[in-house]
Amino acid sequence: MAQPGSNPSGPGRSGSPGHSRSSSTTPAWSQHIPSNPSGLRNSRVVSNSSDNLGALSTSPERMDSNSGPHNDDEDSPRATSADFNSPYSDDEETRVGGSGDSRNRADVRTSLLDAQYNGQSYGSTSRANGAYSPRPQTQRTVSSIDSYTFGFASRFLPESLIRRETIDDPLTQQEMDMTKMLAQRHGITDRRKMYILYYFPFLNWIRQYRWTYVRGDLISAFTMASFYLPMSLSYASNLGHLPPINGLYSFAFNPFIYAMLGTCPQMVVGPEAAGSLLTGQVVRENISNGKHRDDDFTKSTQIAGMITGISGAVILVAGLCRLGFLDSVLSRPFLRGFISAIGIVIFVDQLIPEMGLDKVAHGAVHGSSLDKIMFLFNNYDYAHGLTCAVSFGAFAIVMVCREVKKQLQPRMEWVAYIPDRFLVVVLSAVFAWRFDWHSKGLDILGNIEAEGRPFKAHFPFEPSMLEHATDAFSTGILIALLGFFESSVAAKSLGAAPKRKKQQKKSDDEDEQPDGIEGMVVSPNRELVALGVANIIGGLFMSLPAFGGYGRSKVNASTGGKTPMSSIFLSLITVICILFLLPYFYYIPKGVLSAMISVVAYSLIEEAPHDISFFWRISGYSELLLMLLIFLTTFLWNLRIGIFAGIALSLLRLLRHSTRPRIQILGRVPGSKTFENAESHALRTQGPELEYVENTLIIKIPEPLTFANTGSLKDRLRRIEAHGTSLAHPALPSVRNTDKDKTLILDCHGVTGMDPAAAQVLLEIIEGYTDRGVRIYFCRVMGKRSEVWRLMEVSGIVELVGGEGKFVGSVTEALELMERERGPVGMVGGRGDVEVEEGGGL
Repeated sequence: MAQPGSNPSGPGRSGSPGHSRSSSTTPAWSQHIPSNPSGLRNSRVVSNSSDNLGALSTSPERMDSNSGPHNDDEDSPRATSADFNSPYSDDEETRVGGSGDSRNRADVRTSLLDAQYNGQSYGSTSRANGAYSPRPQTQRTVSSIDSYTFGFASRFLPESLIRRETIDDPLTQQEMDMTKMLAQRHGITDRRKMYILYYFPFLNWIRQYRWTYVRGDLISAFTMASFYLPMSLSYASNLGHLPPINGLYSFAFNPFIYAMLGTCPQMVVGPEAAGSLLTGQVVRENISNGKHRDDDFTKSTQIAGMITGISGAVILVAGLCRLGFLDSVLSRPFLRGFISAIGIVIFVDQLIPEMGLDKVAHGAVHGSSLDKIMFLFNNYDYAHGLTCAVSFGAFAIVMVCREVKKQLQPRMEWVAYIPDRFLVVVLSAVFAWRFDWHSKGLDILGNIEAEGRPFKAHFPFEPSMLEHATDAFSTGILIALLGFFESSVAAKSLGAAPKRKKQQKKSDDEDEQPDGIEGMVVSPNRELVALGVANIIGGLFMSLPAFGGYGRSKVNASTGGKTPMSSIFLSLITVICILFLLPYFYYIPKGVLSAMISVVAYSLIEEAPHDISFFWRISGYSELLLMLLIFLTTFLWNLRIGIFAGIALSLLRLLRHSTRPRIQILGRVPGSKTFENAESHALRTQGPELEYVENTLIIKIPEPLTFANTGSLKDRLRRIEAHGTSLAHPALPSVRNTDKDKTLILDCHGVTGMDPAAAQVLLEIIEGYTDRGVRIYFCRVMGKRSEVWRLMEVSGIVELVGGEGKFVGSVTEALELMERERGPVGMVGGRGDVEVEEGGGL
């Protein structure tokens, strides 16, 4: 037997180049050991870098001393059966050079691979006295998830850690999960403390808090209080039909609790217009149905507390069940259409108190927005002049200040600190007191003292309140959905890592200081838990539903708030107002509070034209139709019908998209050895059409198979057989003779998962083809340890197609195996050469 380093052209060399002949007493497997050591023993794990991967084929270790770089595709065909337990990726091969008997090359290579992978001395240097140098383990491709050891870990963990923890000791992989292993490698001995710090962010950020943050957090808290405390009074009295103090309760408890549990440092939680409006509609429906009187504020606050508690419970359960991914279920057109409709509804609702028509509008306030507009046109003669002047004047002043601040803020940042809305509210109250506007017919806020002592908790789910549970439950779910979506948008926009602020350095050794809290990563599931707990506690005090708002949080960030301490300061300021400053709210005109809400309604509508023009420009007519339907149902009927219609349409579109199988028919690019998707090739290039293997259908399944997308798989396959594409209408005449199809190759590279229902459908499809005498080959199926292979095996698919030999590693191997079983095949419209390989188009 030739020793390493011997002359490859010496006497000991005979037969095919690159192999040494053995004596009759030498084991059979040693006949195929290369004479020249490959040098791969010293190689490193292949990098993920595209440069390194590209350089792999021309590295010195793969150069032959006689012929230069190996032509892997011509000299080394793939094995005809796949080793499902191999740690190699689908695209990587260990090749054996030489030109021996072509019929035995696959068997020879399979023998070497079996010895290499399954032998007891895999990877050792003692095999054949060091002449045998197997290739070191490399990471798998992204699509190969047979084991996290060769997928996730090899890409993100050090090589020494992978080998020590998962390769050298296989029991470690079974007994220790990844989290525990990483915790030990980082020196974390108390994992309980690690989890506590993660799920209670307050314990994390409070240790990073600096005295330098106090000024910015305190200024932002006062600024938000001046802006949004009057707004909370408006939400409660005008939208929620509740005592104004219940709006303040939302800012007293929810921001504080969110600061303890939330993951977005700059987000501020408080009542929103949509949630307040939905709550008010339930209260008004109960009043109109005679379930309680209009002046029974105790019953109204209990209904509001029930709605808030239900919305919090729904959000909390969703967070505990890890349903944070639901923030991506509803589309942007749905949210834009619904938010714009809410803006119109709020704007129309506030016109009635702004014009002083509250007493006249008792019957009209329970109708749709269209009914209210008709009421305003028919009764504008009864409008109160002073109320109209004060309300519309306050609205105009705030809108002018809003635009002026928007123009000046890029040059003068300090204008953002001017509390224009607070000043308007205060001045209107002063004028109402000084000029006695109340005696002239202007409605004022009046006494807003709490009944009994303030902050009195009350359990809203009493037996006497169960009659309101049905309406409260459906409304609570809707408020929870909308609140979570809006909070998710705000958290994603504000949840980036804090920028590092450069300090004045006295020496080169000083580092930059973080401009805020570090280490807080926005987690949708923890956001759900934080918002749920906050609303459950708020429900005990009969507050309005409170969620994160992007506009409010943006004000917090732009006025100096950097940490959750600004939310705590806001809660403290609100508590002080409730305890000591409520008597000073007596003379605030209700029309001015309605004007503040109208400003919010305008802000909800102003972004709609931009989205409409965008979708019109890109021909997104289905999105525009969805927005229009949601808007019309909300405007012509009510918010609840609009929400249900929008959610139903969005879910139907989602289900339609997810249940459509995306199978592809593959063909060969003329003059090359590449197979590509026939449909995308026709759309992408203007070159010649693809060539197809005669009497053979090659289908790629690029996605996991579930009960949802396998329902129409039969129809799609039948349509591809008849028309060559799944996009053809079934009424068209067939362009292919399906009776001539003798072979079906299924490329399952994208089938990373499968459920039992999908396995049953796939079995029925395979039975239909086998009954027609069609040979079936599977390629690139996941390994034997995967659930996909287990289902194929136990369902009988493996046995039905002819055993494991019909499962190969690539389309190329399937074609070679097919050629050996039924003889040479040709290409329709091209050459008969079947020595093809998969290209990037797959």
